[in-house]
Amino acid sequence: MHDIVLFGATGYTGKLIARYLAGIEGLGWAVAGRDRGRLEALGHGVPVLVADVDDAASMAALARQARVVITTVGPYVRYGEPLVAACAEAGTHYVDLTGEPEFVDRMYLLHHERAAASGAKIVHACGFDSIPYDLGVLYTVGELPEGVPLKVSAFLRGGGRPSGGTFHSAVTSMSRARQMAETGLRRRAAETRPRGRSVDVLPGLPRFVGGYALPMPTIDPQIVGRSAWALDRYGPDFTYRQYMSVRRLPGALALAGGATALGMLAQLRPTREWLLNRLKPGDGPTPEERAKSWFKLTFLGEGGGARVVTEVSGRDPGYGGAATMVSEAALCLAFDDTPQVAGQVTTAAAMGAPLIERLGRSGALSFSVKS
Repeated sequence: MHDIVLFGATGYTGKLIARYLAGIEGLGWAVAGRDRGRLEALGHGVPVLVADVDDAASMAALARQARVVITTVGPYVRYGEPLVAACAEAGTHYVDLTGEPEFVDRMYLLHHERAAASGAKIVHACGFDSIPYDLGVLYTVGELPEGVPLKVSAFLRGGGRPSGGTFHSAVTSMSRARQMAETGLRRRAAETRPRGRSVDVLPGLPRFVGGYALPMPTIDPQIVGRSAWALDRYGPDFTYRQYMSVRRLPGALALAGGATALGMLAQLRPTREWLLNRLKPGDGPTPEERAKSWFKLTFLGEGGGARVVTEVSGRDPGYGGAATMVSEAALCLAFDDTPQVAGQVTTAAAMGAPLIERLGRSGALSFSVKS
């Protein structure tokens, strides 16, 4: 039995995760994938498990040999379900880097109940989507009064460029807007939510707060909302808004226009294929470009007459940072005293404070109260 098995170790982010895990003394880990030769060529000297998403028996064998599985194999809506199914059946904890709402909702519908019965924690979005937001809100809520309505707004600033895998996942997700909406409706109909509490994470309107704040059409608010439903600490009435902060109007207009154009081009096969050919899976920023990447999330929390400003920040959020985040999430599930929950759960509900402490010690994220 391995403490952690990394599935997809030969991809761009997978190699960064493998390098991070290799630096942890005493960790019993292994790599898994289709090509034994490429896995062995990574040079970490750890066991190699041959597994393919099209071979259910190999997925089941992988899950049975791990306490926790990390997977980087995306787009997850195409390749992710067999491993989720295997982990839910085996009672093996699972973490990934997805930012695809359709995949997360579909996995809830198909495998949440089985995972809850087996004791597996299925934790999606354990990278820049959505750890800084989910744990940042949890951290902010902890600085506010209990048992009162709470409102938290997040404002993101940062810089960097995507890898091929991230870009392909984003374009694939945009191209499936109808399927995403239908799956989301099915999930909401199936979920049981606590009575007497309300959670609002709908997109807000653009606003000016020391810069131009634009709503972010990402998975993060959905993840935060599910944490709020799961945890009474978020109060009887919780509201969350998330924004990308841009200092100047031309930059705000360019960002909004670019996102709109990308979404439109993703709808038609010829233009979608043209987009996908711009950046191949396995491509990514150079080490020099990654060294210049950064982000800063500012949270404004209000409730019960109190007001608090907190900050979560880090370097190289999409790649080196994401590799550390997902690795520390897996280590947290493998070794720490975490909440006794199971099924599909968020990072805040599954790990919470122990993961915040881990990420702070690792240097991946800095959590602080500003006022």
